[in-house]
Amino acid sequence: MSKFEFKLPDIGEGVTEGEIVSWLVAVGDEVEADQEMVEVMTDKATVTIGAPQKGKVVELCGGEGDVIPVGSNLVVFEVGGAAAASAPAAAEPAQAPAKPQANDSGATAVGDIKESLPGIPSTNDKPLAAPATRKLARELGVELGQIPATGSAGRITREDVEKFAGGGGQAAPAPGTRPAAPPAPPAPAPLPVSAPAAAKEDKRVPLRGLRKRIAENMARSKRTAAHFTYADEVECTKLIELRKRTLKYGEEAGVKLTFLPFIVKATVAALKKHPMLNTWVDDVNNEMIHKASFDIGIATATDAGLIVPVVRGADRLSILEIAKEIARLAADARVGKVNPADVGGSTFTVTSLGKLGGLFSTPVVNYPEVAIMGIHEMKKRPIIVDDEIRIGNVMVLALSFDHRIIDGHIGAAFAQEVKSLLEDPDRLLVEMA
Repeated sequence: MSKFEFKLPDIGEGVTEGEIVSWLVAVGDEVEADQEMVEVMTDKATVTIGAPQKGKVVELCGGEGDVIPVGSNLVVFEVGGAAAASAPAAAEPAQAPAKPQANDSGATAVGDIKESLPGIPSTNDKPLAAPATRKLARELGVELGQIPATGSAGRITREDVEKFAGGGGQAAPAPGTRPAAPPAPPAPAPLPVSAPAAAKEDKRVPLRGLRKRIAENMARSKRTAAHFTYADEVECTKLIELRKRTLKYGEEAGVKLTFLPFIVKATVAALKKHPMLNTWVDDVNNEMIHKASFDIGIATATDAGLIVPVVRGADRLSILEIAKEIARLAADARVGKVNPADVGGSTFTVTSLGKLGGLFSTPVVNYPEVAIMGIHEMKKRPIIVDDEIRIGNVMVLALSFDHRIIDGHIGAAFAQEVKSLLEDPDRLLVEMA
């Protein structure tokens, strides 16, 4: 028998280190080649790394939450026969489609992104769940495959695990079988009249993985950028009418045409007129980087947290093409399968709260960008037209800017340009490049 040292592979894209999110094996486990061992998060992606060969785990070189450099020992195995002391061949960089970004300094997007390394099996055949959810299931001693999923795209949520572990869920039935009727719940034991109910204990949860990255990025943005927010109302009746007229073209193309592609296109048109908004700030070199491309980040909520997939080259895409790209990115994001090439490097971000929009928000700039635009639910409200009160369809735009780079009048002028294009979308169609 001999020892085999497996090192953290080079995942590519300039990644130099990774955070151990979740171990899927323990010391003493016998593993097969390609068996999933550990989930590691980098600035670009969360990858599931498999065993390079059959063997027995004798050492895990780091705990959950630890950050280790690429090329450092990750796992030590005991293997039969003659084996090399390390596995440099396993450190082939993952090949991803080339990005149009020449400079990606500091431009990382937070996200729980599942991508398999070359030669490592994908995770498509296992239950969909965030790393933290998997860890909770292991701590509670429940099998993910037995838990009915309620999250989007069949994703198992933390609440699903807790409900199942507490006896509130049932194992998923085998294909072709009818689930058994749930047993009648036992009658609760009466509490003593004089005794108060037992106090619930506080629960401490380590800040790691995706939530740690979100915390770091948000804190860095608020600590670095001098935020100011500008909000205004947009009367969307003409935009609603245009979308209704063009829905058939979306159906013919096999895509649901929402309002978001129109908003993205209006944003690009406004960025061309006010290019200062399409800028990164490089605090290390004390420089501004005026971006030549228009890569629009679309903040997307997932069970694991907020990520920002990117519509690359939005200025070169039609409204239908933008709709297709947004649908693809959102679908991948919600099941944790976004390609690393689809995140990072955005030049401006749009975030939508949808039906939870409220009155307005103060979105946090996606550093190193200098501006972000939040869009809110369209609501019927009284408006004044030609000195008469009418019912309008009003949406609030809430934009935050880095005041170090963007002066108030420039930010306001950009917001007014977006508003003008959305209130008169025919102008958007005839003016857009």
